[in-house]
Amino acid sequence: FLTDNNIINKIIDIGNISEKDDILEVGPGTGNLTREIIKRKPRKIFLIEKDSLLYGNLKKEFKDTLAIFNEDILKINEKNLSNRKLIVFGNLPYNISIQILIKWILSCNSNCWYKKLILMFQKDVAERIIAKTNTKSYGRLSIICNWKLNITKHFDISQNCFRPKPKVESSILSFIPETKYIKFKNTKNLETVTRIFFS
Repeated sequence: FLTDNNIINKIIDIGNISEKDDILEVGPGTGNLTREIIKRKPRKIFLIEKDSLLYGNLKKEFKDTLAIFNEDILKINEKNLSNRKLIVFGNLPYNISIQILIKWILSCNSNCWYKKLILMFQKDVAERIIAKTNTKSYGRLSIICNWKLNITKHFDISQNCFRPKPKVESSILSFIPETKYIKFKNTKNLETVTRIFFS
């Protein structure tokens, strides 16, 4: 769990939240980021927490002031949450972070359901996402992520900002949907072709 309040507020600042915004937070855990998001007074906040114990604690603390779901993010249709474009914050589980991101890329069309994604990744995964052509980290993930999204790396986060302390450093990336991108009849083809290229 991220416990450094300075880092938490730096992450929230990236969202530039207004009172008209709807927020989706994935993996709120103990609510450290959630409490600071509330202070920015967005229109509505949605939380998705898969862990039943953490979900119960969040429900007890926030009661009915927030929309809290005890669900698996990979199985949810985020488009059904709000009729507004969402700002998404995610301290994603590192073992499925790529699956979640690819799901969100594929579900984003010309009228994308999110305004911005602000996500935390394991540092080496972040480097693969933002890698440029002809660099060591460049690969399938770099192509798919940069296909529809404009990506910015903001900063790295030390292990010391978490409790318990993880073995790896983390990075914060933001993703803003592009209005113009190459369209495919079947988006799965891009995944298939790039998997073959980089296998």
